Amino acid sequence: MLSTLLTIGFLHWLVLLLPGANFLLVGQLAASGQRSTACVAALGVTTVTFTWASLAILGIGLIFNAHPAWRQALQLAGGVYLCHLGYKLWRAQGKTNSTANVQLSHGAAFRLGFITNILNPKTALFFGSVFATSLPANASLALVASAIALVYLNALVWHLFLALAFSHPRVQAAYARHTALLGKLAGVLVGAFGLKLIVATLQEFQTKVA
Repeated sequence: MLSTLLTIGFLHWLVLLLPGANFLLVGQLAASGQRSTACVAALGVTTVTFTWASLAILGIGLIFNAHPAWRQALQLAGGVYLCHLGYKLWRAQGKTNSTANVQLSHGAAFRLGFITNILNPKTALFFGSVFATSLPANASLALVASAIALVYLNALVWHLFLALAFSHPRVQAAYARHTALLGKLAGVLVGAFGLKLIVATLQEFQTKVA
């Protein structure tokens, strides 16, 4: 159980570290002096994380129990996606954009964080891929609940950290200087997980055929 959770948490943190729409949203709100608003936006983002993770696990569990062969297909798709994501992480460069310094209410900030994440289909695909690759076919309820809680806690800690850290210009500048390096390192590791998954699934398929 512990090794499974460590794998899920590790992959999730690699992707969390890549600056994206959620990163920019929370970071810009914090950098503009709206610390509390940025924290509320972070809650909106992480609410979607919990939603996608729950739906991914529930759907995968039902499908895998009824059709074990579909697990292999999804594992292959997940491996390809992880390789693709690794490539994107490798090629990613630190980018920033400017937005008007608009003061948002807490309700508007939560909705903005929620919508920003819910409209990103890669979030759902990522959880589907990682859970398919990491969770056993007959995962216990305790393991499933722990996996959901883990990714939610990861996302919450990271985005609240961004909201607090980006209130300080020195931290923002330091992170920006290392964004490209972090992206390349994450790309290599995620891509390696993807390749390992593809090879393992093909070997499992060949064993059953033989």
